[in-house]
Amino acid sequence: MPKMKTKSSAKKRFKITGTGKVRASQAGKQHGMIKRTNKQLRNQRGTTILSDQDARIVKKFMPYG
Repeated sequence: MPKMKTKSSAKKRFKITGTGKVRASQAGKQHGMIKRTNKQLRNQRGTTILSDQDARIVKKFMPYG
């Protein structure tokens, strides 16, 4: 059997944690910061853990973690 291929877009955007959760960067931080509130920018720092429904989709794209 040949190996399954990992989606290149997924491996650049997501990481799998040690416990199997999917870590992703915060949405809405690419451009247009001037119109966002300071509270929103504060809360969007760093990364976030995806919900179970979204993580299930991403894990299909990354068969080997």
